[in-house]
Amino acid sequence: MNRTLLVILAGCIIGAVRNPVEAQGGGIKLSDVAGTWVGRSMAGPKDSVFSTWVLTATADRQGWTFKRPKGDPYPMRIITVGGDSVVTEVGPYPSILRPGQTATTRFVGHYHGSKMTGTFEAHYPSGDVVKGKVAATRKK
Repeated sequence: MNRTLLVILAGCIIGAVRNPVEAQGGGIKLSDVAGTWVGRSMAGPKDSVFSTWVLTATADRQGWTFKRPKGDPYPMRIITVGGDSVVTEVGPYPSILRPGQTATTRFVGHYHGSKMTGTFEAHYPSGDVVKGKVAATRKK
């Protein structure tokens, strides 16, 4: 019996060392990333910047917005939160890459202090998908 308890305890300790975020209770909270984030979207083999934007994040699932330099803010939906990541979705909204079309875009942002990096997938009504990277810095 004592040996079984020792093996279970050792497994818990090893798990906590391997994945400290999960050991602390599930990782990032929306309140950890609340604020104004200035970002850019990149695509292509050289990560060319094709768009800049401002993401406003709140401490809960309400009030997140995505705004490009010339335009109104669009509401964002929080899809899931876990580890160091927040998955959001915005749209449909007018596409920058394809004038006259709309896109719905899903972002996977990995947050570390005042820096965020991640990916996006823009989905068009035709079924086309454009993928790329995002990076942002939280304004002070």
